[in-house]
Amino acid sequence: MGRLTVLVLAGLLAACGEAPPPPVSAPQGAALKTAAVELRDIELTTSAEAVMEAVRQSTVSAQIAGRIVELRFDVGDYVKKGDVIVRIDERSAARALEASEAQVLEAQAALTNARANYERSRQLLAQKFISQAALDQAEAAYKAAQARVRALVAGAGAAATERSFATVVAPYSGVVSARHVELGEMATPGRPLMTGFDPATLRVVATVPQAQVAAIQAGGKARIEIPSLGRWVDVKTMTIVPQADPRTHTSRIRLELPTEVRGVVPGVYARAHFVVGRAPALLVPRAAVLRRSEVTAVYVVDGENRVHLRQVRLGSAGDEASVEVLAGLKPGERVALEPVKAGIGQPGA
Repeated sequence: MGRLTVLVLAGLLAACGEAPPPPVSAPQGAALKTAAVELRDIELTTSAEAVMEAVRQSTVSAQIAGRIVELRFDVGDYVKKGDVIVRIDERSAARALEASEAQVLEAQAALTNARANYERSRQLLAQKFISQAALDQAEAAYKAAQARVRALVAGAGAAATERSFATVVAPYSGVVSARHVELGEMATPGRPLMTGFDPATLRVVATVPQAQVAAIQAGGKARIEIPSLGRWVDVKTMTIVPQADPRTHTSRIRLELPTEVRGVVPGVYARAHFVVGRAPALLVPRAAVLRRSEVTAVYVVDGENRVHLRQVRLGSAGDEASVEVLAGLKPGERVALEPVKAGIGQPGA
């Protein structure tokens, strides 16, 4: 039976009232790294489950109908603002634009003729060769030609705008999180093409009981724990959403993260730790804690360099480096920072 197993069993026997085996000295030549158990003031926190979300996340959709002829990016690709992400067959839109431009040319020619006719009519009226009614008719034709040109120019502009919709560009720099179409499929107005988010603008949304909102607001400080990355992040700003859920009696709090946070994506699970006060607490380094099944323990190194396995009870306070100890240790005692190494090479291994 390995020494580590023996010592863990010793802790279990001690918990059951049976005497554990005597402590043993640390192996020769294997100097253990130790740290002192400290009693110091810490920030009292209350934690809540949270989820990561992007402040800027959007789905780009088609604005014209046509076959998809090019897909330049896929899921996970980084896209810069203004990059072309999808191209739709623009031949139909191009023909419509050509027709609109031809109509504009035709209307402009008619306008030139109407203007010349109006000018001639004015001169003829001055010479008493035509009536005022004839001049009014020529003026009306001239104004109608002007209006037709303006209408057709606007129509040509709309056709040009619709043609530009065949080239879909990224509205901002970000990462593609979903692609909703395949090459060769038919795009229709409103059909989603790609979804993306800006990784530089992330926030965490936590759900907390309404009874804790006042204390959280008074503390005004929070940290985010990301278990999947083993990281803690300081919150940039905190916003309490002014709305509560009447069914669960909870409120949502938005926590904005700094821009330098990397490696997280929307939907990642997180825990929000809100500061609600300060109090003294006994702290032990997290690296010193050994967990085996139902046993939580540390290796205590005494003044004679002997190793003791000590079962402890941990609290919820602390940070990424230390954790609160409720029972099992005293201030000033030294614990091994490498618990596995502390248990290797002992008698019975």
